[in-house]
Amino acid sequence: MDRHPIEGIMTTTLESIRDMIDVNTVVGEPIATSDGSTVIPISRVSFGFVAGGGEYQCTGSAKPQEEAGRPFPFAGGTGAGVTVQPLGFLVTGPDSVRVLPAQCFQPIDRLMELIPQAVSDIKKALK
Repeated sequence: MDRHPIEGIMTTTLESIRDMIDVNTVVGEPIATSDGSTVIPISRVSFGFVAGGGEYQCTGSAKPQEEAGRPFPFAGGTGAGVTVQPLGFLVTGPDSVRVLPAQCFQPIDRLMELIPQAVSDIKKALK
């Protein structure tokens, strides 16, 4: 049995999406800094995919396509969309690991980010 044309369209589209999906898209390449820290970008990736098609009878012909022994002509298409949204950075140092958000929506977010560093500084000052 011959493959239906929609199978070829879907195969090509899914192979293209598979080529786009990579672990480095979500967890980026580590970046080494001069102070010995490593910064790793973290992102959210969303994919959308749609495919469709159909066989259509030619109008205006004397005999329908099936009666003439020919298949109906096929028309189809696919589409895909990708969204990459940066979430933040994982920063690892010799004695700490921090998560820095890419977007601070409220002052409380920034305060929560600074608390671990403040506690660490206070501990060092008390020694």
